[in-house]
Amino acid sequence: MRTCSGLSAKPRWTTFLSLFILALLISIGGCRKDTEFREEISAEELYNSASKSIASKNWGQAIGAYKALQTRYPFGRYTEQSMLDLSYAYFKAGEPENALSTLDRFIRTYPTHPNVDYAYYLKGLVNFEQNLGFLEKMMPARVRDRDQSTAANSFMDFSELVRRFPDSRYVPDARQRMIYLRNNLAAYEIAVAEYYLRREAYVAASNRARYALETYPNTPQNSEALIVLHKAYTALELPDLAEGSMTVLALNYPDNYYVLGNKKPRSWADRLWPFD
Repeated sequence: MRTCSGLSAKPRWTTFLSLFILALLISIGGCRKDTEFREEISAEELYNSASKSIASKNWGQAIGAYKALQTRYPFGRYTEQSMLDLSYAYFKAGEPENALSTLDRFIRTYPTHPNVDYAYYLKGLVNFEQNLGFLEKMMPARVRDRDQSTAANSFMDFSELVRRFPDSRYVPDARQRMIYLRNNLAAYEIAVAEYYLRREAYVAASNRARYALETYPNTPQNSEALIVLHKAYTALELPDLAEGSMTVLALNYPDNYYVLGNKKPRSWADRLWPFD
């Protein structure tokens, strides 16, 4: 009985293997036909297919279609626009590096394109979103405590948009974001200055506070910069500079807690944040 069972098992396995190979060959043949069909699609059809993927938020499929369009049809109006759309798809797919490199290539290749203002705006938007991680979106007050290189890049991108295309429809939104970025950049400088102050690095603290005042004037952080300067100059035994900082602070911010002799109030976000 064992011998018969063993003999019958072998043909079954061979049959299964044959069927598997047959199914594999059929699927390969089908894929080949699909590939040949796709290669015959026009630039317009490819672009429309990618646009539908964008509309349905299928970013991966959109990226594939746009890349295929640029490979098969390297010239033409669909190719130009597809580069912008590809950048947006990369951005939404969470691939900021690819989005930025594609936008830079578009700006270099098509500097007079009718939608080049959108390229500058999207660059600023990509860098803007990079600066806002999950914790920062949950606790906006802590944005100032992290590296601000992407925020600085975003500010420069938006500035370039405003300078080059003052009448662009994207300028109003860019200006609002620039105000937010400017305030955060100033707050970051003050956070660093206060860090140096706590560690008694008074020269570094005063330099950082002075930089904040000179680079980001008329921001809510100007009063904090003056306070840092007063503390640092006092510790460095520079009474004239310390008094000058206090005079400017009292003149411009008479109700400031420091002028009134009170301690700096802490926000709820500061109280929750355990890091120095």
